[in-house]
Amino acid sequence: MTYLSRVRINPLRQQSRELLTNPRAMHSHVCAAVPATPDTERRLWRLDTDNPHRPHLIALTRSKPDWSHLVEAAGWPAADDGEHYVVADYAPLLAQLAIGREFTFRLTANPVQNIPSPPAGANVQGATDNQPTGRRRTSIRTGHRTAAHQLNWLLKRTGSYGFQIPPARTDPGLPIPGAEASAAAPDVRIIHRDRLSFSKGSRRHVVLHVATFQGRLQVTDTDLLTRVLLNGIGPAKAYGCGLLTLAPLAGR
Repeated sequence: MTYLSRVRINPLRQQSRELLTNPRAMHSHVCAAVPATPDTERRLWRLDTDNPHRPHLIALTRSKPDWSHLVEAAGWPAADDGEHYVVADYAPLLAQLAIGREFTFRLTANPVQNIPSPPAGANVQGATDNQPTGRRRTSIRTGHRTAAHQLNWLLKRTGSYGFQIPPARTDPGLPIPGAEASAAAPDVRIIHRDRLSFSKGSRRHVVLHVATFQGRLQVTDTDLLTRVLLNGIGPAKAYGCGLLTLAPLAGR
C-alpha cells in the first residue's frame, strides 16, 4: 500500500527552524517515520509553507508511517486543538485517474539542465551535488534560476509524465521561452521559489534552486501518471523535491 501524510510543524521551536531550512535534517525525520530502510523504500516529501505560521510536511510512503517523533520534536505535542498529523490511504486517489479527467496539482521540483563542463578549477555557481565522482564528465547538472526557465522545464516534460496542462481560463501568466506570443498560456504558476544551501557531511555543500508549481492538469496516460505520483519528478527527491500531489476539481 501507499500512504499520504500531512504533519503540522510549529515554526517557533528551535528544532523546527533547523528542519524547515535544512532538507537533509528533514529527510532524516522522514526516514525515521517508517521501519523500512532507505534502500528498500522510496520516500517522497515536501514542505508546504503557504501559511508561514502553520507550515506542513507532506509525505508519501509505501509503509504506514508513525509521525510521533516529529510531533514531539517539531510540532505541538501537548496541544489538543486538532490532529497533529493525518495519514490517508493513497489508493482511492489513484483509482480516480482516468484519461481526460482534470485535477488541480502542486509540485515542488528542482528544475535542472546539463551544460558543458567548465575548465578544471573553475567555480560553477548553482551546480547540484549529485554528480558522480572520479572520471571527469563532459557536462554538469546545474539548476535553472529564472521563473520562466523553471516553468518551461516542467512544460517540456508533461507528456512523459502522463498529463498535459490545459490553457488557463483567465490570466496569461509568465512568458515561456520559445513560445508564440499568441499561444494561450498554460494553467500553471510558480507560487514559491527558493535557493537552498546546506552541508552534506563535513566537506560537501549542496545548493538547490527549487520551484513550487500549482495549477490544473489533464490526464493523458494513467499508467505513466501513476508511476510519476509514486516515484516523483526530477532530481533531489531526498531533499524535498519531486512529490506531485493531486486534488479533484470541485464538482467533477
